Amino acid sequence: MSSKTDARVGAHVAPEQPLATAAEVGADSVQIFLSDPQGWQKPAPRDDAAELRESDVPLYVHAPYLINVCSPKNNVRHGSRKILQQTCEAAADVGATAVIVHAGHAEDGIQEGVGRWVRSLETLKSDVPVLIENTAGGDNAVARRFDALARLWGAIGDLDTAFELGFCFDTCHAHAAGEDLSDAVERALAIVGRIDLLHVNDSRDPAGTGADRHANLGKGKIGAETLEAMIRAAGPPAIVETPGDLDDIRADIGFVRAALAG
Repeated sequence: MSSKTDARVGAHVAPEQPLATAAEVGADSVQIFLSDPQGWQKPAPRDDAAELRESDVPLYVHAPYLINVCSPKNNVRHGSRKILQQTCEAAADVGATAVIVHAGHAEDGIQEGVGRWVRSLETLKSDVPVLIENTAGGDNAVARRFDALARLWGAIGDLDTAFELGFCFDTCHAHAAGEDLSDAVERALAIVGRIDLLHVNDSRDPAGTGADRHANLGKGKIGAETLEAMIRAAGPPAIVETPGDLDDIRADIGFVRAALAG
């Protein structure tokens, strides 16, 4: 296994025994949920927290999908800020490398959502980096299309936060958003400066549909050659979030490693 500073290719796995699963599939790192991804529950303390903290395997934590800190609805926005804060605290307890959170959307306009992200980040406290991820769909999504991402990063990129703020790029999400993938990584880099984590996923759906349904690498609508080029352009660290059994995960990790070596 790689150290926490040079890990290259990992996978999203079930949360029960992430280190054992990483060893089974040959992953350099792992990503898990610490609570129900479709719920608002506070993450429960983990019996293996000390083991995870002491491990050399980097552990990424994906925040719940329901988080939307840029919503104009007070209950959604404040609930989102609360569970994001709780997720960051739980991630620190297990020695996580970073927390990944979807950028969300604002029904009353992208600029309003951007402003709420600024206020959310100003109040958030975290002992681990927070990576904002581009999203696949949603009206007035603040990081679906790259013009919106530029508006978001223009507001938060130089924000003086008490923690490291970064960017997670998802290949399936960019495809679902309808972005031209031939230079998508380069255009994202021009906006955000660096990609802190690459989520490598093929897509079950055509481009521009907004559908976030992942497929195994080279077996979806993005295609092998396009994915390989994006992987090389972004570089590691990378996490696959693809469906299937352990053999499928092994194959997708191998796909990413082969692309990086090419």
